[in-house]
Amino acid sequence: MTDLNVNAVKDDVLWLSPNDAEALARGTHGNPFALLGVHACGAEDAESCLLRVYLPGALGVDVLDRDTDQRRCSLAAIQIPGLFAGRLPHVAPYTLYIRWPGGEQQTEDPYSFNLLLGEMDLYLIGEGNHRNLGHCLGAQPLEVDGVSGVRFAVWAPNARRVSVVGNFNAWDGRRHVMRLRHPAGVWELFLPRLGPGEPYKYEILDAHGAIALKADPVALATQTPPHTASVVADTTPFVWHDAEWIAQRGEQQAPGQPVSAYEVHAASWRKHGGHDGVTYSWHDLADHLIPYVLEMGFTHVELLPIMEHPFGGSWGYQPLSQFAPSGRFGKPKDFAYFVDACHAAGLGVILDWVPAHFPTDPHGLARFDGTALYEYEHPFEGFHQDWNTYIYNLGRREVHGFMLASALYWLRHFHVDALRVDAVASMLYRNYSRNEGEWIPNQYGGQENLEAIDFLRHLNDVVAEEVPGAVVIAEESTAWPGVTQPTRDGGLGFAYKWNMGWMHDTLEYIAKDPLYRSYAHHELTFPMVYAFSEKYVLPISHDEVVHGKGSLINKMPGDEWQKFANLRAYLATMWTQPGKKLLFMGCEFGQWREWSHDRELDWSLLGEEQHAGVQRLVGDLNRLYQQETSLHQRDAEPEGFAWVVGDDSTNSVFAWLRWNRVGEPLLVVANMTPVPRYDYRLGVPTMGHWEEIFNSDAQRYGGSNLGNMGQIQALDTPLHGQTASISLTLPPLGVIMLRPPR
Repeated sequence: MTDLNVNAVKDDVLWLSPNDAEALARGTHGNPFALLGVHACGAEDAESCLLRVYLPGALGVDVLDRDTDQRRCSLAAIQIPGLFAGRLPHVAPYTLYIRWPGGEQQTEDPYSFNLLLGEMDLYLIGEGNHRNLGHCLGAQPLEVDGVSGVRFAVWAPNARRVSVVGNFNAWDGRRHVMRLRHPAGVWELFLPRLGPGEPYKYEILDAHGAIALKADPVALATQTPPHTASVVADTTPFVWHDAEWIAQRGEQQAPGQPVSAYEVHAASWRKHGGHDGVTYSWHDLADHLIPYVLEMGFTHVELLPIMEHPFGGSWGYQPLSQFAPSGRFGKPKDFAYFVDACHAAGLGVILDWVPAHFPTDPHGLARFDGTALYEYEHPFEGFHQDWNTYIYNLGRREVHGFMLASALYWLRHFHVDALRVDAVASMLYRNYSRNEGEWIPNQYGGQENLEAIDFLRHLNDVVAEEVPGAVVIAEESTAWPGVTQPTRDGGLGFAYKWNMGWMHDTLEYIAKDPLYRSYAHHELTFPMVYAFSEKYVLPISHDEVVHGKGSLINKMPGDEWQKFANLRAYLATMWTQPGKKLLFMGCEFGQWREWSHDRELDWSLLGEEQHAGVQRLVGDLNRLYQQETSLHQRDAEPEGFAWVVGDDSTNSVFAWLRWNRVGEPLLVVANMTPVPRYDYRLGVPTMGHWEEIFNSDAQRYGGSNLGNMGQIQALDTPLHGQTASISLTLPPLGVIMLRPPR
């Protein structure tokens, strides 16, 4: 073996130019494949070839035959510390036997491998239409030329040099400099004998000569925060057991089916040991959350964003890893296990997904290669002042394709049933939350963000094409037309839209003292004016119980009894009006405290009868919602709803009919005052007995048990445009449901 000797006898063929040698030593050389690995010696010595390796810190290097481990030659130390070279008598697969100060290592030479990514991959990346980026870029364990290792690939077209760094090379960016593939701007390198579980980052010499350590934009796994490295994921295919579920989920999520989502922040639903305890893993959530959601009668679990995010206080809405489930809850395969378990239990899984913006953390996407790569350059387009985040430049093909591939990855790889797209309004408008003079119009001088609109339409079309049965839901807070209309008709193509107007108006109404509700009667009737303009979800989400807004029950007026009665009446109203349902965790049992992501829910409250009563009410509402087809079959059809009494502001009484597709009615009556109403006469469409199938004032829910003794007889007395009428007892702050026997 040779000793480290920078004054070794000079061999002109082996030695590098001074500029190349200095660039290697300084870590500024952008094309190490031109210098390192095996190269021909030239025409005068056609029988042999030369080999150079750069291993800063190494004491010596031997070259071994890969098949026999027989020593072929020793490499000489030349020019700069860590640079070794020698002549090989013939070209054949080889390994390097390296002596380090702390031990010895045998490995293949990363610079002995040819081009890795195929031309079609690079073409599709450049076109923004590579729909499997999660299996192309990032860290992919695989075998190349019979050698196991990890292929790394990252898009950084304006970088001067990109290296893979980790414990495997002492985080030295000079060791594993990647190859740039023109013109796609993708850097690639295969590191032999590396495997799943390895933390890594990219060290980037950016367009301005600065060095930055960046997490992998297409990492499939990450370290647990506050650590920020990406992790080589185990890509062994998960064995799914949900083929039957996948085959029929499209029907289960259709507009005529009951969809009721329990919205969950996975880190704070429950913890081991209480408020200051350990976060539940995906396996814990499968064991405890799934049975609870089933018991409560929900059809879906909706998770706040679980993509890796550095700041827990963002609740996941500032994600940096758009392909990696957060390490807080386990490995990616553990999340797959949770989804599979949900499907086995008959529950759908909805993920919140954030294509609007990303955080400014220096290890993330911000100025990734020294330029505004993922974001717009100008702050009037690229910086969101409200959230202190960068805005994706979806007009750039590669960014468009990156986000499209992210959506498909969650839907296909993890079998997620629906994506709820966050902050769609902020994407649609260039002047969203901006003052005059602080935004840049589109090419036609308008406020619409044309490239974001194109992206959303393309997203919905591609999901419909590639993931049949999966749906995409918009959180969109403006009156943008056609959010749930097909793209072929000029719409955005979403399956559903959150009805933020319904949420705002009804909460405004229910928060008023009943004494004054007669003056705000329209706040409960107006949402029906536009209830069928889109396919809606009625959301009481996490946003309504944070930032000083108070918990849902604390929005209710009156003493404690009235607060609970109001809450029960409000939830019953929500479950009986047109639209799919979404309720944030803790609201189902009337948690007093505003939600905090730092502690678990106040489960001890269920030891009190009033809270347990609200929980029973929500479970019964979910079961009625699924059993009574009149409550869901015509959610998106005007013919499925009719006011019977919508103008009795004096008594604050509302009555409406819901109809199923075969014309069977269900009557809902709400008394929004604490005064019981006796002999309140209402028109109904059929004669005979009407059964009282639900009463929010029932004793089992914590109410006063005032009602109609289970059934009542309709008389042949037309009223309110109906052919018959009934005389009802309306409980205080109560909602009842009645229907003819079936």
